[in-house]
Amino acid sequence: MAIAKTEEFTQEAVYLADIAKALSHPARIQILKILTEMDVCMCGDIVELLPLAQSTVSQHLKELKRVGLIQGDIEGPKVCYCINSSSLKKAYEQIQKLFNQLTKGGSKSCETKKK
Repeated sequence: MAIAKTEEFTQEAVYLADIAKALSHPARIQILKILTEMDVCMCGDIVELLPLAQSTVSQHLKELKRVGLIQGDIEGPKVCYCINSSSLKKAYEQIQKLFNQLTKGGSKSCETKKK
């Protein structure tokens, strides 16, 4: 039986890659900003603020929800979305930890090799 390649990496690496993938589209970044400014928001409200079709916005919301950066509560026939603060904080901390490791003093870089 074949093993998924992601099983060959640490959970932290898989998590960070998933978050990076979810953040890799400008519409998703804008959705996060909208939800931060509005606190909570219906999908229709977000559609009005973006130059995208409702179905496209729904797909972006689905991806952000899949990785836990947002959450949605059903209110009748609509879903009310908001930022998942604890998940956003975890993502921030993990990304910050990664960049701290990557930018440690004494790291090898192309610029060091040029000297």
